[in-house]
Amino acid sequence: MTTDSLKASDKTEASCKYNTMPADAISISGHYEATCYGADGQVKWQAPIENIVTTVGQNLTLDTVLGNSAAGAVVMGLKGTGTAIAADTQASHASWDEVGLANDPTYSGNRKTPSFSAASGGSKTTSSAVSFSITSTGTVAGCFINIGGSATIDNTTGTLFSAGDFSSSKSVVDGDTIAVTYTATLTSS
Repeated sequence: MTTDSLKASDKTEASCKYNTMPADAISISGHYEATCYGADGQVKWQAPIENIVTTVGQNLTLDTVLGNSAAGAVVMGLKGTGTAIAADTQASHASWDEVGLANDPTYSGNRKTPSFSAASGGSKTTSSAVSFSITSTGTVAGCFINIGGSATIDNTTGTLFSAGDFSSSKSVVDGDTIAVTYTATLTSS
């Protein structure tokens, strides 16, 4: 009598990684150039100074730019598929469309106005998540911030301050909510 032996195995693995985005490095630096002139008008000496920008200076910059006042109103919107690039402007971002009105998915109301905590340590963060209530089916690829423009979806005025993409586009349906937080950091070089 012959006995056959057979072993079977099966293995499945899956992983998901969310909220991964390439990080833009932002820095702020300054440079002084001092020149001393003698009474005769001739240059006596010149001295360059490389300097740091203090943390309180970084905080002031962030509070001014993202403060919903001096630079203009700050609004956040959702972007469709296509890669955001540094050359994009609110009026010209050819590789992607804003979603929410003419482009699905739609969401309730206008672009959202984020509230920010005071800058600290050269960093400024939304004080609470900005909430988008989705009202149709579609794909969202990322977010953007506009300063000094309109809260009206698809409006092209103002300055496109920031735009970013999820690691992959996300499908949404009517009834979903997208909650977004944002942090901007300045470092001196």
